[in-house]
Amino acid sequence: MTDAPILNVTDLSVRFPIRGPFGRSLGQIKALDGVSFTLADGEILGLVGESGCGKSTLGKTLMGIQAPTHGSILFEGTEIAGRTPREARALRRRLQYAYQDPGASLDPRWKIGRSLEEPLIIHTDLPRKERLGKVREILTSVGLPAGHTDLFPHEISGGQQRRVGLARILMLNPEVVILDEPTAGLDVSVQATVLRLFRDLRETFDLTYIFISHDLSVVRLMCHRVAVMYLGRIVEIGPVEDLMENPKHPYTQSLLAAIPRINGPRVTENFWLKGEPANAANLPVGCRFQGRCPHVKPICRETDPEDRAIGDSRVACHFAGEVFPPVPVAKKEQIS
Repeated sequence: MTDAPILNVTDLSVRFPIRGPFGRSLGQIKALDGVSFTLADGEILGLVGESGCGKSTLGKTLMGIQAPTHGSILFEGTEIAGRTPREARALRRRLQYAYQDPGASLDPRWKIGRSLEEPLIIHTDLPRKERLGKVREILTSVGLPAGHTDLFPHEISGGQQRRVGLARILMLNPEVVILDEPTAGLDVSVQATVLRLFRDLRETFDLTYIFISHDLSVVRLMCHRVAVMYLGRIVEIGPVEDLMENPKHPYTQSLLAAIPRINGPRVTENFWLKGEPANAANLPVGCRFQGRCPHVKPICRETDPEDRAIGDSRVACHFAGEVFPPVPVAKKEQIS
């Protein structure tokens, strides 16, 4: 991993209009609101937060699937937003997206071999013989027999479908892969196998990952840094061990307090986050977490906190690291 950023995101915002009868505008949903971060070459950056916080929207915006309302996305110095279709296609070869449901991303009428060959047909001029050779090579690299090219998606398991999705991504030799809930719906044993595969593929193909997940234990195992999102904004970002051992934002502490533990107090004994997130179409004045924070103060209801550096982390809280005790979590373990 190098320190040079391969991706530089600055003040990224996405607004979805709310339409009423006859197309009348009723407001906007702030799906992303001033998101900024960098991604180093070879790094694995985790994105965590509740459902609806903007994780998947951020991933699709980075890919160019969703157009940003405001802000900049630089991929190796090249602006992604506002590209022509031809330019966007060239960039898409280097920045790939692994969908949460791999089965839904595969055409049920196509055999696996045809699905894997399609990116090569669209993006390259390779003759058919070379395309089929690369399909078998990549399929083997993700741990599947070459004979799977003659099967349909419904004839293989969910874990195998996820491997096929990864194989299709790797056909174009990408540099950055956005993994959207890559272990969702998998048995624990299959999760471990898939995570080992991600680790091996990163080393073999020199990949950089953005790892979107709800599972904080998996994020701790896989990632170098973690960004915590709440209502479209990154409220804390920093090195994974620092964030897990010494969370500085009350929302981060709440997420960590919710991790089930075999030894120690039950979740309900130290999980104090209550209520529901604010309406993204009508965010409150001041801090967007004020309605759920047990330590809210008058300034929180008046001023939206700016990001401020605390050690190697950046936190959007007026009192970050000052009044909130750290929440103990399980130590990091290795996948063998």
